[in-house]
Amino acid sequence: MQFSWSNLPKPFFVLAPMEGVTDTVFRQVVNSFAKPDVYFTEFTNCEGLLSKGREKVGRRLIYSENERPLIAQIWGLDPDAFFEVSKILVEMGFDGIDLNMGCPVSAVVARGSCSGLIGNPTRAKEMIDATRRGAGALPVSVKTRIGLKNITTEEWIGFLLEQNLDALTIHLRTQKEMSNVPAHFEELDKIVTLRDKISPSTILIANGDIMSKSQGNELVKKYGIDGVMIGRGVFHNPFVFNETVNFELKTKNERIELLRKHIDMFEKVWTVDHPLSEKEIGKLFPPLKRFFKIYVSGFEGASELREKLMATQTVDEVREVISNI
Repeated sequence: MQFSWSNLPKPFFVLAPMEGVTDTVFRQVVNSFAKPDVYFTEFTNCEGLLSKGREKVGRRLIYSENERPLIAQIWGLDPDAFFEVSKILVEMGFDGIDLNMGCPVSAVVARGSCSGLIGNPTRAKEMIDATRRGAGALPVSVKTRIGLKNITTEEWIGFLLEQNLDALTIHLRTQKEMSNVPAHFEELDKIVTLRDKISPSTILIANGDIMSKSQGNELVKKYGIDGVMIGRGVFHNPFVFNETVNFELKTKNERIELLRKHIDMFEKVWTVDHPLSEKEIGKLFPPLKRFFKIYVSGFEGASELREKLMATQTVDEVREVISNI
């Protein structure tokens, strides 16, 4: 059965796309103990996927069948590239395509991509239209922010709703604010009103500062949005999508076992399922270290153990450190 945003239970919960985090390894780890309703890939550059470096860029799009429904998130600046990449994503079997119009990184925005598109609605429409032509029957969505330098909810979100998207995810900060101020949840009243007036069928998803399902449920109840996307909340609690589990009560041994599971999955994916050279695996290892502070915390000696883990260079070295505990 083909995926549809409108067929999801409400409220629904989404694992946010995060650079260097939400690859197939982490998605499979999350799937094993706290499955969200929808997964996103890391954001993938369209021009890069069509270049000589396509193999390296394409690793962001590797997935397993237990990570569904899975939305491929893309970014770039060339509408023609969006069209070509969308056709590729259809062939790869993704459940939907999302356009990244929210990443706030200055270097990317300066080139006019991601959040930079908030100041260029003409180009944004060209990208959406091109993606639609390539996506065929796949749902097309956008993830964005509420403004560039200032909040422009009515103008920018209103414009996006005019495109009759299947879904729209709004990070409730401006590009300039990055993640340095509290999310402007009060803007959701305006957004829902705009949606109901302009494009009632567009599914609305809130993002930013949402740290638990209970908080997400409160936002849905208060503002009438359809779903919630959680990003950094998964760093505070890997079980954020399964609130029957209290991560804070996990013992030292249980937390170490989570780390071991993540390491095992990392090794399985990159040496068995999608074999890479030792050099290539070595390049993927540093981002793995950000997970050490997730699992190795909340118990006596955690700080010292993290310090040892941060000094490791390979999976085998990680195993040696934790085997000596």
